[in-house]
Amino acid sequence: MAGLRALLPLLCLALLLPARAAAEEEEEDGVLVLRANSFEQALAEHRYLLVEFYAPWCGHCKALAPEYAKAAAKLKAEGSEIRLAKVDATEESELAQQFGVRGYPTIKFFKNGDKAAPKEYTGEEGQDGVRTRANRVWMCRQGAEGSNVAPGPSTWPCAGAVLLCLDKVHCDNDLGTVLGRWGTGQPLMTFLWRDPCAGREADDIVSWLKKRTGPAAATLSDVAAAEALVDSSEVVVIGFFKDLTSEAAKEFLLAAEAVDDIPFGISSSADVFTKYQISKDGVILFKKFDEGQNNFEGDLTKDNLLNFIKSNSLPLVIEFTEQTAPKIFGGEIKTHILLFLPKSVSDYQGKLDNFKSAAGNFKGKILFIFIDSDHSDNQRILEFFGLKKEECPAVRLITLEEEMTKYKPESDELTADKIKEFCDKFLAGKIKPHLMSQDLPEDWDKQPVKVLVGKNFEEVAFDENKNVFVEFYAPWCGHCKQLAPIWDKLGEIYRDHENIVIAKMDATANEVEAVKIHSFPTLKFFPAGSGRNVIDYNGERTLEGFKKFLESGGQDGAAADDDLEDLETDEETELEEGDEDEQKLQKDEL
Repeated sequence: MAGLRALLPLLCLALLLPARAAAEEEEEDGVLVLRANSFEQALAEHRYLLVEFYAPWCGHCKALAPEYAKAAAKLKAEGSEIRLAKVDATEESELAQQFGVRGYPTIKFFKNGDKAAPKEYTGEEGQDGVRTRANRVWMCRQGAEGSNVAPGPSTWPCAGAVLLCLDKVHCDNDLGTVLGRWGTGQPLMTFLWRDPCAGREADDIVSWLKKRTGPAAATLSDVAAAEALVDSSEVVVIGFFKDLTSEAAKEFLLAAEAVDDIPFGISSSADVFTKYQISKDGVILFKKFDEGQNNFEGDLTKDNLLNFIKSNSLPLVIEFTEQTAPKIFGGEIKTHILLFLPKSVSDYQGKLDNFKSAAGNFKGKILFIFIDSDHSDNQRILEFFGLKKEECPAVRLITLEEEMTKYKPESDELTADKIKEFCDKFLAGKIKPHLMSQDLPEDWDKQPVKVLVGKNFEEVAFDENKNVFVEFYAPWCGHCKQLAPIWDKLGEIYRDHENIVIAKMDATANEVEAVKIHSFPTLKFFPAGSGRNVIDYNGERTLEGFKKFLESGGQDGAAADDDLEDLETDEETELEEGDEDEQKLQKDEL
């Protein structure tokens, strides 16, 4: 009994140690190390918490680590409330899943312990706060969502160029054939690559955090402060409120918190009201283009203000350049009308003025963009729309939705009235999509594999008396090149068959309404009959696999309905099997 009493203090100490250990924060280079059992505690103890979800093997995470530690040290030295933390997402998979981590590093900012909607860290410059460069492009095909990584040439600032795909795209990884090419393949429009190093330096991190922990709108106490803010940026929003604690002022501040890339100011100064000729509470958007400023009208609510800002913060007509591309394709308006206008044309300004005159009628509905068709950087955009330089000036319209669709005016006239008429008809649903087609070769049916183009696709593929097996390919696609000899042999086998046709179509130069191609090669079977049925092939890409599929009437090797999405998004990664480094790079997303 005496021995037991002697051990009692030790037992109590043993019971207390885990509790104390749990209470102590684990740090590494001034960065909190969080785990599932300490995450909640960190949120409760720190008003502002920036958390990096990383993977130990991730190259970008390793590059970020010293800068992240420097940022943590700088904030600590300043006595800031902001703390930096990190979570090994490969170990704490439930935490990563809870916060939607799909790539590494993913960095999220938690404010006041709110787990419902942490803000994604976005860096400092350009669309989503990163330095973006347009026209450093890859040939891509639609399919996957978000950013994909491909190994970058040594000439780029950082290895591992990241594709910021502004539409849902899946990017080809064949560097030898696609680097520097605009997406001539259906159905891609545009995307940017972003430098993984950009926005990830210590000063960038600190600056970003200070913006989000300070006031959403600067308080403008006098005219000098207001003038300085208006002069500071291309677009500025100022709220004029005699009572800064009013409900309207609170709605204004909520809107300011929701917008990262436009500076906001708020003032109750009588002198500031007088300077800008304001007699009652209101909001003005100042801009260094078009009409110079827009005065908000209507009920002053957060949502109404945000809609007002989105509608007025871009020029009526915006030129497509490397600098404007992020705003154009990252905005809310997904219907774009493009004027391909060479700056060398004699009546350049007149045509641009006509375009601008029409634009005012469609503010907030259609984004008006003009492109210098003489500029070498823009030639791939012309190719995407099936245009040649000598055909410009010309107008095309595109919708950047789930499926990108192009439209062409019936008239070549570029008057304001004709452009307005075209846009009105589009919005009313009275314009049919414009589909590209190559000319039909004279010998299209002379070889074992028949050649299809947009002009003869319907007639051949939906022939009620034929079973037609079609390969939709891209000339630059590595997998398509590997498949070509097998497809040619398949054509030889069925060359004289009474009702089986083997065919192919270049889907980068031909578009058809009946099918949408999301990856290359895509194989589709069009069985005989009047039902216009289409069966996706998802079997082995071997001669025997194709023969079994055809002899079974399109059954053996057909994709199941619930496999179609996976087929489109996952099948073609353009990474050779067994190449672990490249497969790891694809996961190593920003």
